Parts: sequence; C-alpha cells; structure tokens
Amino acid sequence: MSRTTFFEVVILDANTRKQLCFLEKVEPHSTIGDIKSLIYRSYPHWYPARQALRLDPRGKSLRDDEILQSLPVGTTATMYFNDLGPQLGWTTVFFAEYIGPLLTYFLFYFRVPYIYSHRYAFTSSPHPVVTLACVCHTFHYVKRLIETIFVHRFSHGTMPLRAIIKNCAYYWGFSAWLAYYINHPLYTPPSYGEMQVNYAVVLFAICEMGNFSIHLSLSNLRVDGSRCRRFPVPTKNPFTWLFFFVSCPNYTYEVGAWLSFSIMTQCLPVVVYTLLGFIQMSIWAKGKHKAYIREFKDYPRVRVAIIPLIL
Repeated sequence: MSRTTFFEVVILDANTRKQLCFLEKVEPHSTIGDIKSLIYRSYPHWYPARQALRLDPRGKSLRDDEILQSLPVGTTATMYFNDLGPQLGWTTVFFAEYIGPLLTYFLFYFRVPYIYSHRYAFTSSPHPVVTLACVCHTFHYVKRLIETIFVHRFSHGTMPLRAIIKNCAYYWGFSAWLAYYINHPLYTPPSYGEMQVNYAVVLFAICEMGNFSIHLSLSNLRVDGSRCRRFPVPTKNPFTWLFFFVSCPNYTYEVGAWLSFSIMTQCLPVVVYTLLGFIQMSIWAKGKHKAYIREFKDYPRVRVAIIPLIL
C-alpha cells in the first residue's frame, strides 16, 4: 500500500519576503483555493477572495483550481502572497456601475434645478430625438442589470474595491457628460433629421439584441455545471453567427450600439465615449482571442478578435 507524500508550503510576503506562515502536511491534491483557506485560518482579515498566490514574486497569480502536486514545485513549496485589498462580489459591482448612469441620465433629462438655467427647470425638450435617446440609454442599462441578475456567470467571484471606484467614476462621469449635452436646452437635432435618427434606432436595436444573444450563448457554455472548458460557437440564433468571424461578438455588438447612439444624437461626448470604449474592448477582445488560440488547438483560424476580417 503506497504511502501518501504530504507537502510543506511556505508562504512569504511578496514585497518584504517575510514569512507569513508555514503549512505542514498539505495534501498533494489540495488546490490553491484550499491553501488560501488555510491561510485564512491564520489571518482571518485576509479572506480567500483578497489573496493572490504566486510561485514568483512578479509572476502570474495562481488560479484557485490549480492542484498543488501539478505545480512545478518540490515537496516543499514556496509561494508569494499579495493582499488584493477589499473585494466586492460581481453582482454588487455591476449594480454600482450600471445604476449610476441610469439615474444620472434622468437628472439631466428631467432638467432638475441647478443643472441648467433656472427657467428651464423641469421643462422638456421639443425634439423627439432627445426622448428617444433617453429611452435607448435607459433600455441599454436596464438590459445590463437584467443580464447581471439572470444571465452572466462569472469566472472570478470578486473585484477589488479600488477598481470599482475607478469603474464607477468612468461610467457615471461619462453618463453625466453626454446627458448634459443631449438634454441641453440649446441642443440641435441631427443634420439629416428623422432619416438619420430612424436608421440609427434600427441599428441600435439590432446591436442590443445581438449583444444579449451573445451573453446568453456564453452563459450556456457551462449550463450543465461541467468543468470542461469549451469555446463558443454559432447556434441557430442568427445573432450568434458573428462567432464565425470574431471571438468576442458581444464587444462587436456593444461598440455597434454606442456607434448607433452617436449617429442618433450627433453628440461629440457620445463619440468620445464610443471611441474610448472601443479601444478598451479591443484590448479585452485581443486578450481573449489569444487565450482561446493557446487553449484550444482546434480553434477556428478564420476568427479575429472584434472586427470581422480586420481586428
């Protein structure tokens, strides 16, 4: 009968190299998540979600599902600890990010006193496109909140508090900026009138439905609870056929929605927000695309990151 070889794990502070704890008789099949739980027993203020463990002080953080005996270490393993700071769950994160723009926009749409001149307080714009823009903006963020509750499945359970503050400042700030100009008493409608607005609304609706379809498709990848990783593929839903050409069509549709909103309102702050969003989503999409190629040998080579045949 074979004898189990236990591991010893030394936990060092990644910055000071000071030993934080020494874990004896750790089971070889223990996961990084298990080791974080053992650290938590010694340091209750460092709950597992705020811990990052690395094999090298400047290396990549180990995933919670990685198994100790599968790592390139001996029976005495040294790991470097980083405190990620206070964490919040993803549902809380998205509620904070999305409810802000939703409510902020209404302050400008209803022209709450002290935003514009007092004679415009609680007045409404005579231009139908202003109301239509409010409807589209509201629909976009309500859809995001619904997806947060019923659709999204998150691979990581939390986000650092400092990142949430930065994200909220971005979403809330831009929402206020673009809402200020769209709902301004001196706002002028688009150059090509109803035709420009109507085409933009149709494109916006298509992109919103496409974005929702992709999120639903991504959510269904692990609907059976399987730990087996798969890459997304097109389904019978026509909106998912963009998977034939790009790895992250959710970002493609998102950019399309904001591009159509820019055309609808013909407002410079919306264009700036769309451009910045496109740059950030392109970075995320390229990272995801490269990860798919590394992980799956049969990954479709015709696919690019975000813009079919281009990027």
